[in-house]
Amino acid sequence: MNHYFTNEQLPSNVQKKIININDKSYSFYTDNGVFSKKGLDYGSRSLITSLLNENISGDVLDLGCGYGVIGIVLASFFDINVDMVDVNLRAIHLAKRNIKENKVSNVTAFYSNIYDDVIKKYDFIATNPPIRAGKETLYKFLLGAKEFLKPDGALYFVINKDQGAKSLYEEFGKNYKIEILSKNKGFFVFKCQF
Repeated sequence: MNHYFTNEQLPSNVQKKIININDKSYSFYTDNGVFSKKGLDYGSRSLITSLLNENISGDVLDLGCGYGVIGIVLASFFDINVDMVDVNLRAIHLAKRNIKENKVSNVTAFYSNIYDDVIKKYDFIATNPPIRAGKETLYKFLLGAKEFLKPDGALYFVINKDQGAKSLYEEFGKNYKIEILSKNKGFFVFKCQF
């Protein structure tokens, strides 16, 4: 996984994947060296499904966007403006290509190492954080959201129970308002307000 964060280039093998969500069909280009290159992973699908039941509006940040599934799907369902960021240059290139492929005009994608190049505040932040990057990176993703949310804004994220979902829920619950939106095949989708 180290290549993901250092932007070392693996040989390219672009593939087109069709993803269906809530009776809508999407077309996404994937490649070697990006998360979930074989298609939509179950954690991201769980997060998207939960978000489609929320009242999403305003400005949204898809943090660690990969090739852009979460932000693009949300933008196709809601009247929102989406910024998508990732540290992986290949992922950002694919996300930009997928914005055009899926004809969503209210979405932009740009490089950022977590929040380093993010300059505005959002109503909502959504992420399937990179658990394998370690606890320090995970907490930068999750706790860093405080600085980039508007008042009453919310962070939505998904974590598998085997990767510490329950302990994270208990820990965050001591200082923040956190709720479990859904549990599905071991994946917990959380909504957190700071």
